[in-house]
This record gives sequence, C-alpha cells and structure tokens, in this order.
Amino acid sequence: MALLEASVVIYMRRLYYPENPLDLFPLAFLSSYDPTLEFARELATIVMLVTVAMLAERTNVTRTFAAFVFLFGSWDIFYYFWLKVLLGWPRHWLEWDVLFLVPTIWLGPWISPALIALLFVVWGTAILLSAKNYNFTLWGFLTFVLGAAAGLVTFLQPAISVWMVGGMPALMSYRPANFWWWLFVPSFFAMALGLGSSFWSARHVTKNDNSPV
Repeated sequence: MALLEASVVIYMRRLYYPENPLDLFPLAFLSSYDPTLEFARELATIVMLVTVAMLAERTNVTRTFAAFVFLFGSWDIFYYFWLKVLLGWPRHWLEWDVLFLVPTIWLGPWISPALIALLFVVWGTAILLSAKNYNFTLWGFLTFVLGAAAGLVTFLQPAISVWMVGGMPALMSYRPANFWWWLFVPSFFAMALGLGSSFWSARHVTKNDNSPV
C-alpha cells in the first residue's frame, strides 16, 4: 500500500509541478474537484487499514487498535521511504508536506507524522507479539486522546489560520513558516505515555479469553 500511495503521489506531483516535482509549495490543483478526490482516496485508505486490522486481530479492542496503528505507522513510514527512493524527496528532515486531507488540510514537516508513525509501530509490535492482553487505564486513555488532539492542532493550525485570513487564494499561495514544535513535542510524549500505560494492565492471554476490552 505504501508503494502504491507513493506512486500515485509521484504521478500527481509530476502533473501538478511539471517544472520541479520536488517543490510542493505554493500548492497547485488542476481543478476544484482535486481536493475532493484526494479526500475520498485518503478516506478509502483509512477504511482499508481499519478493515484489515479488524480482520487480523479480534482478541480485544486494545489489540485491534494496536493492529490498526501498526499498519498505519508502517504505511506512513514506507510511504516516505518510497518517495525518497523513487523521487528523491524529502530533501531534508524538516521539509514540509501536505500530510493529510481528512477532515481538512494537514500541513507540517514530514518528520513529525513519521515520528508518530514510528511510535505506533513500536507500540503496536510490542502489543501484538506479546502473549498477554493489554488494556488502557482511564488516565492513560485520556492522556493519549489529549496528546493526539494537541498533535492534530499543530497539523491543522497552518492551513486554518491562513484560510481564516485570506480564504482559498491565500492558502494556494501559502509557503511554510513556523511549525508549532512547542505544542507538538509535549503532545508526542503525551501519546507515548498514554500508549505506555497499557503495559501496566497486562494479564496473560488464555485460550478461551474473549475479553472485549
């Protein structure tokens, strides 16, 4: 899936930016339908990942979630891997990207979601390879959700702030400025702490253990 995603993006970049597909900003769309199509494509990708996770792991909600974030993280990391191999992009660690379009445009340095993806892969692997069941504590769950929400703000803030001032014309002429690292870093550690809390509720899996949580 990562190779497929990277291939589609490379085709799009060569179509939108024929002079230099390595330069993503200012943004370019060929028609008003392009953002809608991209939204649908990315939403379909999420649906596929959720479906595979639910089919692969049904022991309990935590392990199903671990399967999903493992798949999501692996997909994201290898997506950037294939972009680098096939296109030579990203050119540096802090290069900005259009990260996602669900529910609206996410912007930021590519390394920021890649770090979250790495966290997901490490945690998901530990959960799925263990012979124990893990459950989130309430405070751990809330810590993860708050961290994820704060991280989401850092990705949505650039586009929303520009849109509110100048609308679509301003967004289409936007060039990356300052990323809210001051909020992203604590949000990342909050997510890590929230995920890590699940290890404190471990119990051995039995053959007939069908606990839903």
